[in-house]
Amino acid sequence: MFRPFLDSLRQHGVPVSLREYLDLLGGLQAGVAGYDPDGFYHFARACLVKDERHIDRFDRAFAQSFAGAEQIPVEALLDRADLPAEWLEKLAEKLLTEEDKAALQGSDSFESLMQKLRERLAEQSGRHQGGNKWIGTAGTSPFGAHGYNPEGVRIGQDTSRHRRAVKVWDRREFRDFDDSVELGTRNIKVALKRLRQWARHGAAEELDLPATIRATADHGYIDVQTRPQRRNAVKVLLFLDVGGSMDDHIRIVDELFSAARAEFRQMEHFFFHNCLYESVWRDSRRRTTQTIPTWDILHRFGRDYKCIFVGDASMSPYEIIAPGGANEHWNPEAGAVWLQRVTETWPDHVWLNPVPQRFWGHTPSIGMIGEIFENRMLPLTLDGLTRAMKLLG
Repeated sequence: MFRPFLDSLRQHGVPVSLREYLDLLGGLQAGVAGYDPDGFYHFARACLVKDERHIDRFDRAFAQSFAGAEQIPVEALLDRADLPAEWLEKLAEKLLTEEDKAALQGSDSFESLMQKLRERLAEQSGRHQGGNKWIGTAGTSPFGAHGYNPEGVRIGQDTSRHRRAVKVWDRREFRDFDDSVELGTRNIKVALKRLRQWARHGAAEELDLPATIRATADHGYIDVQTRPQRRNAVKVLLFLDVGGSMDDHIRIVDELFSAARAEFRQMEHFFFHNCLYESVWRDSRRRTTQTIPTWDILHRFGRDYKCIFVGDASMSPYEIIAPGGANEHWNPEAGAVWLQRVTETWPDHVWLNPVPQRFWGHTPSIGMIGEIFENRMLPLTLDGLTRAMKLLG
């Protein structure tokens, strides 16, 4: 049953040998992963991936091969007495209609939400499910997992469901964008080529045909002349939002990242989540241990750099305006403060948004960031890219 998975891995460029595939089957037969989907994912990755550069490709092949596997009929689950209890507990999740969701109210402010959480932590002594107050599961409480609330704190849930969490009290794994993606179209590269400032630098390694002809005529023998190659002298800082709602836009941002790496030889890239704060990172697997202070970046790169942010700008407004409002950590300064520092440090700046522009008005945070970026937010379309390159040029 795993043969299509093997074929998918090879199609996505993951070099998997028959020996590694047999090791996977042998481990599954021995019960290494059991019925744990996460366990199976990590065991399969350990068996089949030999180079960390192939992890992103493995993830895409895994998602393609096992899409829909979570939709196993409930009757089939109940027939298996050895399934983990937490799998069956999710069957009790409360189903809400759109009218029920609209009737729920969020907190008055970010400070009010955090104060309620402190009170629940001090008062609660046991597990709760299906309620609207305590930290629990499957209810409408602002705190917990597998429920719904318009503004809540997600605790103990591995992935987002409704994308309403103001804060996430778990460590999540993000993936970097893949700069080796083969573009389905050359149009993105064509749009990026509009941002060019040619200069000749480096060793003399390119044939200078006019100078060669002139020197040959002067000297009476073939006198080959060379010159430094002409290169794009534009310097680019690329800040990429990863994780959460950006997972919906992985393909288009992969293509943009790959094209930018090919087009701009002097480009530095950094990752962030939702909004810019006091640190960024280059490797999402080490984003909690190998971060780069944003202050260092602000002081390291000169005003001649072109600054490009890529993100959907879709988040709780608290993440932009409130100290401590960051989704995953307690930020001493509001995200808006850091974004304003960016626009002041690099006058040539744009924000590219993969969300279709017709939907921007439905998300307050998009308008807030667009205002901070001095209305230099553009859609991540070919027309938007063309206009962005004109602004930066």
